[in-house]
Amino acid sequence: MESSEFRPFAHLGAPNAALYRRVMAEFVANKQRFVVHLRCEDIHEALAAGGPDEHPSVETVAEALAQLREWGNLRADPDTSRVTTVEDFHRARYLYQLTHRGEAAERALKVYDEQLGRRGALQAVALADIAMQLRALRELAGQAQPDPGRVGLLLRDLDRRATDLAENAQAFMGSMLRTIDLDGTDVEAFRAYKDRLVDYLEHFIKDLVTLGGEIAGLLDALEDAEISRLLALAARRDAEDAAPGGEGESDREDPREAAYRTGLAAWEERWRGLRQWFISQPGHPSQAKLLRGRARQAIPDLLAAVATLNERRAGRSDRSADFRALALWFAQAPDVQAMHRLWRGAFGLYASRHLMLDGDTLSEREEQPVPASTSWIKAPPLRISPRLRRTGSYERRGHPNRIASREEGRLVLARLAARQTEQTAAARARLATGRPTRLGELGELDGDAFGLFLALLGDALSTRRSGQREVLTTTADGALRVRLTALTDAARIAIRTPAGVFRGPDHLIEIAALESQSRKLVA
Repeated sequence: MESSEFRPFAHLGAPNAALYRRVMAEFVANKQRFVVHLRCEDIHEALAAGGPDEHPSVETVAEALAQLREWGNLRADPDTSRVTTVEDFHRARYLYQLTHRGEAAERALKVYDEQLGRRGALQAVALADIAMQLRALRELAGQAQPDPGRVGLLLRDLDRRATDLAENAQAFMGSMLRTIDLDGTDVEAFRAYKDRLVDYLEHFIKDLVTLGGEIAGLLDALEDAEISRLLALAARRDAEDAAPGGEGESDREDPREAAYRTGLAAWEERWRGLRQWFISQPGHPSQAKLLRGRARQAIPDLLAAVATLNERRAGRSDRSADFRALALWFAQAPDVQAMHRLWRGAFGLYASRHLMLDGDTLSEREEQPVPASTSWIKAPPLRISPRLRRTGSYERRGHPNRIASREEGRLVLARLAARQTEQTAAARARLATGRPTRLGELGELDGDAFGLFLALLGDALSTRRSGQREVLTTTADGALRVRLTALTDAARIAIRTPAGVFRGPDHLIEIAALESQSRKLVA
């Protein structure tokens, strides 16, 4: 790519970059109001409205416009309007408008600024919108002559919502991982943020399991022939606006046919991307499944970060905090001698024990310093403490400090871990019967059993492919095997839980524990 193609970005490094950015912002804002051409006076009035501190002269604005024109950001056409003053007659008058390169540079800078300040979000509403648009597409696919305008509108909205969902999820997970790392995080703010974040993640995971399974089913329900017909209608309608070719291109292919093929290939690629986001393939888990796994893993990581904060508050050693406090003490030391004493006290790098000075000798050396180049023979003698001669130790040894007992805290954590293990085992025993069971026969489930049921059902639905009635999958820890079979006479069932009523089409599910089987084989 030639360097001239980057000239519209040259104003970013110029001395008057702030003025150039304001001028370009005025052109972008006016184009959004369908105002294409602007005079130098128009830009000057708009900039003067920013306040007295930001009021450049007309000559300064004219020079800025001329420089932006030279860089390729603006295009200048002679202004043939009526002249009202002598100054206007002698001044070169132009009508300025954005060039294609200048507009592309402004769009790139806008995207850059948005991405820098973007935190992202897990959009459960986007999942509901995608499911609603897929249901509408399925209805259109059943019509003999679907409306091309409605098909194109639905496909564009579907592509926009899916793109927003993927980009926001990626930005949110990245920002959340930086928060969990506790790098520059305010401790008190993090504690207040923790509870809301855990609830937010749990809510999104539940929506992703339920709505993700429905979206995967709708994508499977749209047969290849049906969706190909809808994509072709949208591409054909978009190709109607293709501009004719230039001179000498009359014998070539119709530009609308070329635009149709290009547009159809783009729509097919977007549809494949949407299927890969929600439907897993052998050896290639879907992005929804990966996102669900990362969101689940973020919850224990978040709790581990909270435990780290609690350990710091309890007084456990934190080397990084100790070094920061020590650096602050060094910075606040009054003189070099204080820094040396702080160094000796912090790191214990004393001289040889038998050469340690007592208080009297140290006072004498401070009054009459001895240069380091003085020979040992000529140097004054060192007075050694009698205690060092008798015991070999300079100071009296005493009992070591008592170690704080953490036994009570360990017992609390052990009881909590045992209770959580019992709850998980009870939930598995409730569901892992090893025999086929209809979902409508599960009855009422408690909170732990329902959470495990949702996780297993989501794994099974995300693995099912188009036209597949039965799917077999294994949990990530290899503890459970799930076999889910669709029923031809499936009725809608309701499962009551403490959080509400779960409704959906009936299936045949078989959940078997693999750990017990492996133990039997080993025995």
